[in-house]
Amino acid sequence: MGRSGILIIEKGPGVSSFHAVAHLRRVLRAGKVGHGGTLDPEATGVLPILVNEATKLTPYFVDHDKEYLATVRLGVVTDTQDLSGTVLRTSPVPALTAGDIEAALGRFVGVIQQVPPMFSALHRGGRRLYELARQGVEVEREPREVQIHSLALGSVALPSFTIRVVCGRGTYIRTLCSDVGEALGPGAALEKLVRTRVGPYTLEDALPWALVREACDPAVFWERLLPPDSALAGRPKVTLEAGAADALLHGQAVPVPAADADARGVVRVYDADGDFLGVGRVVEGGERVKPERILHGDRPRSRVLPA
Repeated sequence: MGRSGILIIEKGPGVSSFHAVAHLRRVLRAGKVGHGGTLDPEATGVLPILVNEATKLTPYFVDHDKEYLATVRLGVVTDTQDLSGTVLRTSPVPALTAGDIEAALGRFVGVIQQVPPMFSALHRGGRRLYELARQGVEVEREPREVQIHSLALGSVALPSFTIRVVCGRGTYIRTLCSDVGEALGPGAALEKLVRTRVGPYTLEDALPWALVREACDPAVFWERLLPPDSALAGRPKVTLEAGAADALLHGQAVPVPAADADARGVVRVYDADGDFLGVGRVVEGGERVKPERILHGDRPRSRVLPA
């Protein structure tokens, strides 16, 4: 099967996350390759690539907070909520101050309600919403709760300004920009989007898109592969002795060691040698840990263990 791990790349503009994965699957000649969170085709920035056994960790990426740098264009509203769409309305932009914009941004911090855009990959009746939208069909969408951890104003050069967003799962930055534009009056669309962080992975640590696109030397990609357990940074750690580790690998729940008695919820599980076994969940009031995602194949010791 080959090595397993996580490769952090910068996705370039004009390519879908799916095509970035397909490209790297060909380059790496790996059996399984996935990604840790879709980016719109025109958006750029951090795209975690999961290789081989690490693809089993995909569900845990949705819980990572994400950070974006977004450029908002005031005075234009489109059907896609970004500048790639059909213009629905234009409006004059008033002489807004930084204080005006910051006051509006403050209304969107915390747990907010957000209506998912029609141009999204959500399903309705067995079809993706963007497929319906392209046929001119609009369906009612229920508002969803999303978490905006922080929302900071950057540069202002009307009719545009930049914002830095730290948010939780399921947040649409296009929709956030549109909603902020309505709060300010003239409406808005997303002009540019860069994802600067996904959980512990930052843009500074990502392989540049030019290098990914050219893929001159596959060895460069394998050398930059991070250990699978880096995706679980911040999760509690449980270390099992040999007998308990073997039982867990065979699907059995095992006692939580006394040294890890405070562990709760989803945990990283290691054997006594420090090798990562997979993901467990602490159950029975903290007494036992059951396997949730076991990683088979090679188990190289982590070069850098997450804190």
